[in-house]
Amino acid sequence: MQERRHFSGSLVALVTPFNGDAVDTEALERCVDYQLAGGTQGVVVAGTTGEAPVLSKGEYAALVAAVCEQVAGKVPVIAGATSYDPREAVELAALAKQHGADGLLCAAGYYNRPDQEGLYGHLRYLHDHSELPILLYNIPPRTIVDISPDTLARLSELERVVGVKDACRDLARPMEERMRITRCFSFLSGDDCTAVAYNAMGGNGVISVIANVLPQLSRQLQDACRDNDYAAGREFQAAVTPLIEALSLAPNPSAIKYACSLLDLCQPECRLPMVPLSDAAKASIRTAMAPWLMPVSRQSPAKVG
Repeated sequence: MQERRHFSGSLVALVTPFNGDAVDTEALERCVDYQLAGGTQGVVVAGTTGEAPVLSKGEYAALVAAVCEQVAGKVPVIAGATSYDPREAVELAALAKQHGADGLLCAAGYYNRPDQEGLYGHLRYLHDHSELPILLYNIPPRTIVDISPDTLARLSELERVVGVKDACRDLARPMEERMRITRCFSFLSGDDCTAVAYNAMGGNGVISVIANVLPQLSRQLQDACRDNDYAAGREFQAAVTPLIEALSLAPNPSAIKYACSLLDLCQPECRLPMVPLSDAAKASIRTAMAPWLMPVSRQSPAKVG
């Protein structure tokens, strides 16, 4: 059996920039450059923040290919491969591998509401019919169903299931899972608001929305936790909390795309069913972004680490 891939630190849940009916490739390049310069340790494309449900298969393939080409192996690229039909998820996984991705992010099948045995069967089918390392995505607020610690432990025994992105907001969960999983396994928070607390309970990283605009700060927070400096980690968490709260005023990714537009990274445009923000939400995000509102065109972020 080959060595299991380990993902850790600050990974970004990258937005997908749009310009009219097309993916904005120039803005995508700016976003990726900004992440690499800011010390991001992994790029997740075509996830929730990347508006995967409204991408065509052609757009998905082109997006993965473009990001992988630009990243050029500097950090891992993980592609979302989620569907309520496991056969469609397998198709996405094949496209991700074909175009250079290093791993997959796979949520439980939404809408179908399977029980734990059905969850296991769905995710095992994807594992058995794909080739890349898999991060499981547990996000009950979106999928309705919760991957239990026992089911996660069963799935962790599969060769290429290498970790979890945990957005269930139960901070007892990483410790409960660690007690059941003895293999090398990545425990990544899926919520910026729990980044420090999740690591304190046994996590080793985050797949971050706010890293789209604050990659350096997200990296510094994760580095502090890695070094067991949770006092510094809490300071970084306090610094980003006003922005996290402001972004919660509108659905993801409408809010983070507006924040990105304030840095000249991309347009705030989303595809339906996401709609433009209210003036009140925009004002709250501008206020929270005020410390970082020098446009990226006039920034030269230093590399971290």
